[in-house]
Amino acid sequence: MACGASGRVAFRPMRLVIARCSVDYAGRLTAHLPSAPRLILVKADGSVSVHADDRAYKPLNWMSPPCTLKEADGDVWTVENKGGEKLIITLEEVMHDSSHELGVDPGLIKDGVEAHLQELLADRIETLGEGYSLIRREYPTAIGPVDILCRDADHRTVAVEIKRRGEIDGVEQLTRYLELLNRDPHLAPVKGVFAAQEIKPQARVLATDRGIDCVVLDYDALRGIEDDKLRLF
Repeated sequence: MACGASGRVAFRPMRLVIARCSVDYAGRLTAHLPSAPRLILVKADGSVSVHADDRAYKPLNWMSPPCTLKEADGDVWTVENKGGEKLIITLEEVMHDSSHELGVDPGLIKDGVEAHLQELLADRIETLGEGYSLIRREYPTAIGPVDILCRDADHRTVAVEIKRRGEIDGVEQLTRYLELLNRDPHLAPVKGVFAAQEIKPQARVLATDRGIDCVVLDYDALRGIEDDKLRLF
């Protein structure tokens, strides 16, 4: 993903490579994947991930953007991030190599409950804390809209992701938004709030590890049926 002279976001094609390869990671830790057939994804945002056929959606190894990919004679790929960490992919046999223009994804369409939670929380943003103020709902970014963007009592920018059921995918989604928003000097530093009617333990652990606050939403309370205080954990 890149920004052209006109200011429009240009999306690079996604590249899919199926190859017999070995993978080495060099950084804070070292890891080695021996030779085997694998799927390599090079996404429009610059990320590179290596997948096996038995791990569902989770990659064996990956490099998140911003990072650079260099191909040496087509046989050795070196993916390096700003911290100097490297993912080195040695291709032994390429069985498939194709690129596809996917364009801008419209994002996940929220169900009625999630949409109503967003509306209610935006209207009563002060329930997140005294002194909170709303910037806007559905704040647009290059990778999709942030549910709620607001400011806390100290005038720090806060990005809120709302789910009916809070799982790891939602935390990952908010993490991507925070990485992008924190590049904007007019908004940074931006902190995150992951809000849901129910938050899975694994999602809570991941959010806490990334400095993201978790908020359990009470749908009835937000509608004024019960006590209107949110439970923060």
